[in-house]
Amino acid sequence: MNLNNSLRKTPVAIVGMSAIFADAKNIEEFWENIISSKNSIREVPESRWKIEDYYDPDMTAPDKTYCKVGGFIPDIDFNPMEFGLPPNILEVTDASQLLGLVAARDALEHAGYGQKSPKFTKELKAMTGVVLGVGGGQKLVGPLMGRLQYPIWEKALRASGISEADIPKIVDKMKKAYVGWNENSFPGLLGNVIAGRITNRFDLGGINSVVDAACAASLSAIKMALSELVEGRCDMMLTGGVDTDNSPFMYMSFSKTPAFSKSGNIRPFDDKADGMLIGEGLGMLVMKRLEDAERDGDEIYAVIKGIGASSDGRFKSVYAPRSSGQA
Repeated sequence: MNLNNSLRKTPVAIVGMSAIFADAKNIEEFWENIISSKNSIREVPESRWKIEDYYDPDMTAPDKTYCKVGGFIPDIDFNPMEFGLPPNILEVTDASQLLGLVAARDALEHAGYGQKSPKFTKELKAMTGVVLGVGGGQKLVGPLMGRLQYPIWEKALRASGISEADIPKIVDKMKKAYVGWNENSFPGLLGNVIAGRITNRFDLGGINSVVDAACAASLSAIKMALSELVEGRCDMMLTGGVDTDNSPFMYMSFSKTPAFSKSGNIRPFDDKADGMLIGEGLGMLVMKRLEDAERDGDEIYAVIKGIGASSDGRFKSVYAPRSSGQA
């Protein structure tokens, strides 16, 4: 089935939105930042990591990032009891999963389908799905993997002449710097559980899935969500993207590519552009078939009548853009 042919016959309406981005806790603040041309790129705050630990302006410095700026979301209030989560699992639940619940709640409420809304019937919940674009990095992976390096620490301490009696004590102290493994650690670190936790907590019966298409992940998720609607498998979809990982690991990844802007400034579509920057953010849309949205008296913010997708094919490298493929 050709999705665009289907969309021409069955256009899809955006009936709700939510946003958590740099300097913006909600869509209102995000829109204000746009119309005021606010630059929300800033130096890495200490709440993420210490610049002096990982930064070096020398691009070739081993295990250092030459970038120290990015987009960072503000502190977001999170009440675990609102979502039926025991507080003792928060340490082993990735921030993307927790903030995903907040963004989903806000988007559904913005659409008029909050948990207490009589419009959000049991039947509609059973036909509501979640497809999200999710990047490869989840912050919780780092500390959980870090804790497993203890055999290397033991060998290094032993090679440094530390007594056998002291090694276990030192290793135990080092382990305390990392999150511990328990029965909640595995689901807490998985990207696919971002969508799964939303369908679980909001009692939704449609598809729950994530897609990773790098920078195109959110749009790929929207494309999948559109298919669920126009092919009749779901009557309402929550879709968009989630990325909360501005960890040292991500900065190292883009530094050693190297892909970061050397000037620390991004200039999209400008011939003076010298690289990219990364930012934390969550954006979600609530979508319904246009005829259903009109029937139900929903607020309609936009209508989707077509979507496209492509790849660059063979080119200089796996991540180098090719103009014909992009077009």
